[in-house]
Amino acid sequence: MAAKKRAGRATSGRKTAGRKSSAKKYGTAASKRVESVMRRRNKGTLKSGPGGKGGTVTSRKQAIAIGLSEARKAGAKVPAKPS
Repeated sequence: MAAKKRAGRATSGRKTAGRKSSAKKYGTAASKRVESVMRRRNKGTLKSGPGGKGGTVTSRKQAIAIGLSEARKAGAKVPAKPS
């Protein structure tokens, strides 16, 4: 069977404009830091706020945010915070 031709420009089925790179966004050190924070959360020893005075963290999302924040401070490969 012959392939049908479309009127207009030929495309390969993929968008090229605005395509993101396939490079890893987070480094290995960052994922290890988040793993460690998740363990602390599950144990019940993860605290929020300066000096851990804000109380125990129970939210998964908050724990991940804390882990990424710690990784950034340690110099791991982590994208900048969205503004």
